[in-house]
Amino acid sequence: MRFPEGFLWGGATAANQCEGAWNVDGKGPSTADIATVGAIDKPRIYMNEIKDDVYYPNHEAVDFYHHYKEDIKLFAQMGYKCYRMSIAWARIFPTGEESEPNEAGLQFYDDVFDELLKYGIEPIVTMNHYETPLYLMDNYNGWSNRKVVDYFEKYTKVILDRYHKKVKYWMTFNEINSAILNPLFSLAMREASLQEVYQASHHQFVASAKAVKYAHDHYPDLQVGMMYGGIFSYPHTCKPEDVMACEKDMDRYLYFPNVMCRGYYDNKAKAFWKKNNINIKMEEHDEEILLAGKVDYIAFSYYMTMCSSAGIEVKMNLVGSSIDGAENPYLKKTDWDLTIDPMGLRYALNMLYDRYQLPMMIVENGLGAVDTVEADGIINDDYRIDYLSKHIKEMRTAINEDGIPLLAYTTWGCIDIIAAGTGEMKKRYGQIYVDRDDAGNGSMKRTPKKSFYWYKDVIASNGENLE
Repeated sequence: MRFPEGFLWGGATAANQCEGAWNVDGKGPSTADIATVGAIDKPRIYMNEIKDDVYYPNHEAVDFYHHYKEDIKLFAQMGYKCYRMSIAWARIFPTGEESEPNEAGLQFYDDVFDELLKYGIEPIVTMNHYETPLYLMDNYNGWSNRKVVDYFEKYTKVILDRYHKKVKYWMTFNEINSAILNPLFSLAMREASLQEVYQASHHQFVASAKAVKYAHDHYPDLQVGMMYGGIFSYPHTCKPEDVMACEKDMDRYLYFPNVMCRGYYDNKAKAFWKKNNINIKMEEHDEEILLAGKVDYIAFSYYMTMCSSAGIEVKMNLVGSSIDGAENPYLKKTDWDLTIDPMGLRYALNMLYDRYQLPMMIVENGLGAVDTVEADGIINDDYRIDYLSKHIKEMRTAINEDGIPLLAYTTWGCIDIIAAGTGEMKKRYGQIYVDRDDAGNGSMKRTPKKSFYWYKDVIASNGENLE
């Protein structure tokens, strides 16, 4: 029961949740920069514009922009083999329309990659993680406009050309299936009909395929994957209607990796279009582009499972999320109502491998919780250790007993960051504590938690020491 040699252990963040410096060194505002803070029972509010008297958590976040050397040194002390991060599109092209990139933004990521490589940490980079230049939303209605494909293609060519010697592993869009849950997050559209969501998603599929093909044609050593927002469902009962409800729920979400991993729309997708009066407008060579731009691997996030029911009205209450499902009576939940289901991770790995036969990465997994700093400065997060340990054990079983080809595992929010759904700091995921609160107060001091030392031992033993 071992992990393979060369397995990539690490952690993950997103630029808009950790970098801060939202208007520094030529960066333009992104869709994430108009989001205010929510609460434990309230999702974030997205403003029409940026106002001086409103608090926007992402504007400063945890200031990775100015602390990256300190933070990466801590990652190295944990023994990281990889670090999953994202590039802020608006830091490279402030509006998206510019003909030339912002050199200061490019240099920042050069510096980050150099710092990671200095410690032998492999960057795994997401090209677009829940933020698009705000200008493209305000002036083009985001991904609903085919022109945004061209702007994204320009951006991806620039970063692939610039960083191909430093970054081997890439992903195009973060949790691309979230388009059907939150068009603003994923598609930079404030509101969208079903037709508009699926048309905009087609534009993202084409944009992703173009990035994959460009990488393959120019830098064949690179690996470019897709990232699935890990929604996995069980039938609520063995009643046939519940089983079929589960099948149809999963069809909705797996529509996205189906296209990106296989390179075409299957008959189920076309039947869905017909049933819902969706007419996907394609340009002449789109189908060829999709087939030529199939991804090399599938990455996914995993926090929970849900249940599907044909008849139950009571749904889970997931703050800051549009995911719905029936309650699972066999599972405990986090303080934010996410079910805790370690075995579900093994189930997820098997499901995805059975469908796509591709190598995989788990690029988000973790426990959001309220951490307490003791009088002596210690943060005893045994609950996080227990959560991660149980999930890693199931991952290990999937590799050894099921033959799953897993390349990497990165815990989400390896350092405390702004929560995407609510904007909170108190919903902490990291192994490194950051002194900052929900109102933006604090020294930004970094402090390793108990889980920091535990995860260091996990990595050093290549997953053997999990207690």
